[in-house]
Amino acid sequence: MALKNKTCEHLTTFEPEHKMAPKGYECEECIKTGDQWVHLRTCQQCGTTLCCDSSTNKHASTHSRTYAHPTVISAEPNENWAWCYEHRTFLRF
Repeated sequence: MALKNKTCEHLTTFEPEHKMAPKGYECEECIKTGDQWVHLRTCQQCGTTLCCDSSTNKHASTHSRTYAHPTVISAEPNENWAWCYEHRTFLRF
């Protein structure tokens, strides 16, 4: 079953053409500790790329809570979507 767009104020104002692209394809925090990740997400407030919640460390959602940066995009090639951790909303673009 495909996810349907469900937007909040963070995603309603999200502009895909101005998205912060990943600087690289690695979790900045997992690299420091020698851990592995499953998928990557890029914070749309600061550009940090971290691992998803399917990864052991869940660095992206921890970053979101710690810094109050609610929106991320998938850093995976050919995935064009955004997620708001605060409102648990999704936007495909």
